[in-house]
Amino acid sequence: MNLVEILEKTVAPDKNELDAAQAFLEQAATSDLPGFLVALSNALAEVQNSPVARVAAGLQLKNHLTSKDPMVRHQHQQKWMTLAPDIRQHVKVKVLETLGTETSRPSQAAQCIAGIACAEIPAEQWLDLIEHLANNVTNIGSRSAEEYDNIKEVSLETIGYICQDIDQEHIQNHSNKILTAIVQGMRKEEENNRVKLAATNALLNSLEFTKSNFEKENERHYIMQVTCEATQCKDTQVKVAALQCLVKIVSLYYQFMESYMGPALFAISVEAMRSDHDAIALQGIEFWSNVCDEEMDLTIEMQEAEELGKQPEQVSKFYAKGALQYLTPILLDTLMKQEENDDEDEWNPCKAAGVCLMLLANCTENDIVPHAVPFITTKIVAEDWRQRDAAVMAFGSILEGPNPDSLQPIVVQAVLVLIQLLTDESVVVRDTVAWTIGRICELLPRAIFTSEHFKPLLESLQASLAAEPRVAANVCWAISSLAENAFEDAQENEGVDDPTTYILSQDFSSIIEKLLVTTDREDAHQANLRSAAYEALMEMVKNSPGDCYVTVQKTTLVILQRITQILQMESRVQTAVDRMQYNDLQSLLCATLQSVLRKMKREDALHISDEVMGALLRMFQMSSGSVGGGVQEDAFVAVGTLVEVLGPEFLKYLEHFEQVLYSGLRNHEEYSVCLAAVGLVGDLCRALNNDIWPMCNNIMGFLFTNLENNNVHRSIKPQILSVFGDVALAIGPQFKGFLDHAMPVLKQASEAEVDKNDYDDIEYLNELREGCLEAYTGIVQGLKGNDAEKTSDDVQVLVPHIQNIVTFIERVAADDDHTETNVATCSGLIGDLCCAFGEAIVKLFQSEKVQKLLSEGKMSKTKKTRTLATWAIKEIRKRTNAVNQ
Repeated sequence: MNLVEILEKTVAPDKNELDAAQAFLEQAATSDLPGFLVALSNALAEVQNSPVARVAAGLQLKNHLTSKDPMVRHQHQQKWMTLAPDIRQHVKVKVLETLGTETSRPSQAAQCIAGIACAEIPAEQWLDLIEHLANNVTNIGSRSAEEYDNIKEVSLETIGYICQDIDQEHIQNHSNKILTAIVQGMRKEEENNRVKLAATNALLNSLEFTKSNFEKENERHYIMQVTCEATQCKDTQVKVAALQCLVKIVSLYYQFMESYMGPALFAISVEAMRSDHDAIALQGIEFWSNVCDEEMDLTIEMQEAEELGKQPEQVSKFYAKGALQYLTPILLDTLMKQEENDDEDEWNPCKAAGVCLMLLANCTENDIVPHAVPFITTKIVAEDWRQRDAAVMAFGSILEGPNPDSLQPIVVQAVLVLIQLLTDESVVVRDTVAWTIGRICELLPRAIFTSEHFKPLLESLQASLAAEPRVAANVCWAISSLAENAFEDAQENEGVDDPTTYILSQDFSSIIEKLLVTTDREDAHQANLRSAAYEALMEMVKNSPGDCYVTVQKTTLVILQRITQILQMESRVQTAVDRMQYNDLQSLLCATLQSVLRKMKREDALHISDEVMGALLRMFQMSSGSVGGGVQEDAFVAVGTLVEVLGPEFLKYLEHFEQVLYSGLRNHEEYSVCLAAVGLVGDLCRALNNDIWPMCNNIMGFLFTNLENNNVHRSIKPQILSVFGDVALAIGPQFKGFLDHAMPVLKQASEAEVDKNDYDDIEYLNELREGCLEAYTGIVQGLKGNDAEKTSDDVQVLVPHIQNIVTFIERVAADDDHTETNVATCSGLIGDLCCAFGEAIVKLFQSEKVQKLLSEGKMSKTKKTRTLATWAIKEIRKRTNAVNQ
């Protein structure tokens, strides 16, 4: 059987034939990848082959060139670049030959060419490809009109794929050629809508790296002209794609939009918003959502610039405020187009209108209120459930942005109506009402606290916990917000961190009881209700005053009982769905256990600690292996909470727990489990102090092994370094035995550098540096000793490392991307070093970089940073004065 026949079998209805074909192809790729790729490219290019065979050949070829998974894609690209040049050239020739000859869409050849381009162009190869594709679009050559249309379409499709997948810097130099081809395909003179669609999609994918073209007025005018003209195309797909371009352009190039907003963009977007076609309406609404996003960001930037006494780089043109009177009625009208059986996960104009209204409220603040309130007051009592729902949604959407004082009277008036609507005949209305009450509880709680209807509202919320899952889940969120704000209100009223009572005290026990019932509902797996109910339970417990303590104690026993019960149900778990729900429930119970333990007094926690620890140990035992990584993580965190509550009293459990901890430290494959175990080491050090010493050789061994293992997830490493400091603080001078290994590791980590164009890498570098700073701080403090009058001689072992530490501090200081936390920890470490080594090292802190860092800390808005920086400056001054005397 030849390759073409095999390829045709890849869509065979017979499973045996299908499996055999797949096995053959996998074997061919494994035994001779270069030959296999050549054969596939030949099969793709041969027009005599069946469309099925050609599509299958293209798919197989594409799957060996690229992937949606970045890691797999990188591996494919590396493999491709190791192939012999003649093999690569043959494949490239064949896929280019294929362009315009396929009868199916999307073009497999286009995707294969893009896959090869993303491997070769960054390596400075196949640099004539873009010009070749652009020429296909701009020059008809000897082709017939039909051939020209086909080659134009797939060449533009190819350009779109390349722009979508390749890194910006590798294609920047080709932007003029790319735009020339795209604009050629988008012109209103282009009669073939398939060509126009391919061109418009290519523009959408190329917008990020056309900044230089947008900065030139004449080029910008032309791009905007063809894009705006494309929005008027009668073909819906072209119209939607062109609108998507405008949505993206207004975000990327807001500062250049003034010439186009009044004459074109406003009318185009409003017309789109009014469209009966969902895909078109969505883009019109999205356009103004993006305008609001940009203008809110610019407002923040302006405020920050004013604080620094600078001029902002860009300023808002207040397009949203100017368009508000026209946009609000359209959005309110769109809110009334919902369907009773809407799929909650399906994005539609009604949902988009709600989001846009929220953004408009945040962007225009008080200005939106007079435009929305008349609609709300009229429609909220309408007979049509769609109008009632739209009114409630509109009300909930404008609660954030306007001045709370201006909204307070409206909210107070609305409470009674909302209570009544909680029992509306329409489940859609009830759901939106519950969400809106949640928004009020979160954003304007005092309007509820002072309302004469507060008690009836609480009763209605509790009753609604028995409603449909989607409604009850929103009620849970409302209760969470209510508890948090009621507690904060009581803290302010009493002027203490732990108030004795609050506005929910009388109903506290009842709410807790109903939430516990809700977590056990048979339908609690729907609408994420079980999680919402447990989270509300946790918030209630976390934000409970002194007079609710007895209920918290009772709740702890209920949670413990539930953990015991669920552990006995392990044998009933049969399917993957059962396992997922079982693990989720264990995790929720662990999280709730943490919440109740944190509120317990130590003496009370000691009465139940044996039972708690026993349950957690059984959970570890039953979730070991591949079945319960998430459960193990939550269980480690729960143990950490018990350690915090019990303090030194946790020591009695150490011999039973030691091996479990080591297992977690070894489990770097499930990095979240390992991370939780490393965090727990820090908790144990802080609680047990020197009593942790017998375990330290093992603990430090695991930590060093993980640091040296390149397969360990990088997020674990900063935490490990930080824990070095916790161990040193706990065991003091005994940490000297680990210095020879720890200090070189810290030096290496402190010298790490990353790609400064990658925000994730910058964030990771700051975390890594923070881990190093915390390690150095703990080591210095641990070896210095606790005697404020006399520094221990043990700290002198650090003298050879002082210069490295100071150099590291200067590196952090010189990095413009350092964080507020970095500044605080550096300041604290400088102060500790001054206290430990005095006049001998004070000159090291006279450098401009260190002084600038401390000045930044002294001017910080954060009290902790200011305090540490001021203290460090005083310590340096004190030592400097002593040297000069």
